[in-house]
Amino acid sequence: MILLLLLFLSSAFAELHVFHLMGTYAFVELPEGKAYEAYRYMKSLEEKLSDYIESSEVSAINREAGKNYVRVSEETLEVIEKALEVSRKTYGVFDITAGALTIRSWRLKEISEEEAKKLINYKDVVVKGRDVLLRKKGMAIDLGGIGKGFAVQKAYQHLKTAWGFIAIAGDMKVWGHSRLLAVEDPIKGGVLLEGYNKKDLCLSTSSNKDRRHIWGTETYVVQVTVAYDDCTFADAFATALYAMTDQQRERFLRENPHVGVLILYQDGSLYMNSSFRRYFQDLRLYNY
Repeated sequence: MILLLLLFLSSAFAELHVFHLMGTYAFVELPEGKAYEAYRYMKSLEEKLSDYIESSEVSAINREAGKNYVRVSEETLEVIEKALEVSRKTYGVFDITAGALTIRSWRLKEISEEEAKKLINYKDVVVKGRDVLLRKKGMAIDLGGIGKGFAVQKAYQHLKTAWGFIAIAGDMKVWGHSRLLAVEDPIKGGVLLEGYNKKDLCLSTSSNKDRRHIWGTETYVVQVTVAYDDCTFADAFATALYAMTDQQRERFLRENPHVGVLILYQDGSLYMNSSFRRYFQDLRLYNY
């Protein structure tokens, strides 16, 4: 997965470190001595949350689908509970049980697409204390639409530094300073929009270019970028908004005006709400 949000390193802070993480690259700029601490912490999250790692807690949940509860760590429990919250807020469009399709059907070829789609239902994820169960055999959890944002947010909370910058693919957080940020233009190439952040923020971009875990209704939307305070929700909301029907998207924007949203459509038209603008100063649009 490539980094959709181009990084304009406009401040004379610490050296930018690049790490391989979660199947892509993490870009980390932090006070001296903190970059490797951030990487080690996010790597520990990957080892719990990745369905590509057999020993992960998510893989254990998937193996026990339809059979047994699995005891999980606080971090795994937190991301699953937040994912279920997002599912409720997005009318079920965002659903981590899409793993039945993305993992069981597409990747492992264990079941047909038709069978897999019948197993996708976030309401069949049962949480009791720190124990998690998937009700039906063949179900699977795929955290691809929320995991990277969650890792960025948890690293920020873990580090407690005065300033920093962390990005994993299309999910980033900037805090304690202002820098020039830009969003890529997937239609014409180059930069779609750039500006300086006015306050701490998370940015998450979702598009048909890099989100293999997105499925659903055909859409005229090319790319969605969300600006928000919490990267876990920014990541999941961007995933959901990209996959929604026009009617669902309009409803979500009406019910959640505090979520900053930038949408690029196939015809080159743009939608940007006032909450997105409030995160930036000196915003500039290119090619439009």
